[in-house]
Amino acid sequence: MKKTLLMLVATMLWSVAPLLANEEIVVGGRDQQAVDVTIYAKNLALVKDRRTIDLPAGTRTVAFREISALIKPETAMMQGRDLRVLEQNFEYDLLTPQSLLQKYVGREITIRKHYPVTGEERAVQAKVLSAGDGVVLQVGNQIETGVNGRLVYPDVPDALRDRPTLTMLVESGSAGAREVELTYLTAGLSWQADYVAELNGADDRLDLSGWVTLINESDARYPQARFQLVAGDVNMVPQPMPQQINRMQAMAMEVQTPSPRNMAEEPIFAYHLYSLDRPTTLGENQKKQVALLQADGVTCRKEYVLKGQEYYFSTRAMDIEQGRKVGVFVELKNEKEAGLGRPLPGGVIRVYKKDSAGGLQFVGEDRVDHTPENELIRLRLGNAFDITADKVQTDFKQLKGTEQHSTQFESAYAIRLKNAKKEAVVVKVQEPIPGEWQILAESSPHAKESAHLAFWLVAVPPENTTTLTYRVKIRN
Repeated sequence: MKKTLLMLVATMLWSVAPLLANEEIVVGGRDQQAVDVTIYAKNLALVKDRRTIDLPAGTRTVAFREISALIKPETAMMQGRDLRVLEQNFEYDLLTPQSLLQKYVGREITIRKHYPVTGEERAVQAKVLSAGDGVVLQVGNQIETGVNGRLVYPDVPDALRDRPTLTMLVESGSAGAREVELTYLTAGLSWQADYVAELNGADDRLDLSGWVTLINESDARYPQARFQLVAGDVNMVPQPMPQQINRMQAMAMEVQTPSPRNMAEEPIFAYHLYSLDRPTTLGENQKKQVALLQADGVTCRKEYVLKGQEYYFSTRAMDIEQGRKVGVFVELKNEKEAGLGRPLPGGVIRVYKKDSAGGLQFVGEDRVDHTPENELIRLRLGNAFDITADKVQTDFKQLKGTEQHSTQFESAYAIRLKNAKKEAVVVKVQEPIPGEWQILAESSPHAKESAHLAFWLVAVPPENTTTLTYRVKIRN
């Protein structure tokens, strides 16, 4: 009798064990202790989410709620004292009227029909036959395709979740509360750097402010998280596009008060890591701006540049360019001696300057790549209004080829620079000359910037004109 009773108890425990394992332990936002988020440049982030869970000994299912809807489930990893993860599932079949109807295909629901004349409401049983393009119901012996009334369901299927949930089957060696860390990669989080520069009156110094914009489209909230940003091109293996999860498109914008301190920066592997100096909350579908750097009195240089083209050196071109605008650039070196000197993440630099009344006016913008310390930053801000150029080919000859060169050309050019400004300017004229070349004659000395690029610095008096002439021989 005793042996039979023990076997009966063991059988009951064995049958109850799967039920206990299926009983979920829900771990939500209230259980969160700390969050660290590292955001990369390619719509990728590493989330380290520390939460407290109370586990009994044995095997249970743990459901992590309030995580990113765009999590890469294959990267998820949970670590904690005296536990082992046996399996994990990412549940993103969300509860919607359509998904609920689809789960009830082949099952019965109730239709509550309202009759306006009598004010009566009747409940009618119906079987869902299809929930694809519209709904098909069997009501008694009839098939109906339109729903005239409210659909009432007896329950919500276990497979449907109100928000994306990561479930893990966990084996715990002991009972009790403990802190675990859930680590995963996710899409939906990104960042960008933006800069604002104010030029002084002489265009030889500027004040530079840097901002970082954090963008959250992951359908999750990161309360009081510590954010770090990686500048550099991290390689990612292309993956098939996952099923898209519907989410709000509108995003709130929150701007933090600028901090006088620069964001902490350090090299890591082949990249650079920027760390916010305090925790901040990044809400769902939100953009947030925080201060990156502030550098005042940075040395810079304005330059006017006229860029030529290769095509007219080996053909008879005559009038090449008439009334061509001259580009205006601002150049600065990212070095401590110039007032900067720190690795800068790539972004857009917008430049402003005060007018005669003291109001700031926008004068142009340009995008820069990640810039290491001591590298040159060159911004093309637009075209000068008062400086134009006319270019004419004054002579062209095709010479006889030689054993070393199959073709030879000799051509001459006149470049007329017009300055309508009330002050003198210097224009840098760049000519990309193909092949093996030699300047035979010139009105102003040139310099060789690279193997196929010659340039002249041409001074143009105020409200006046200067003409640059040169003759070149080209061998191909």
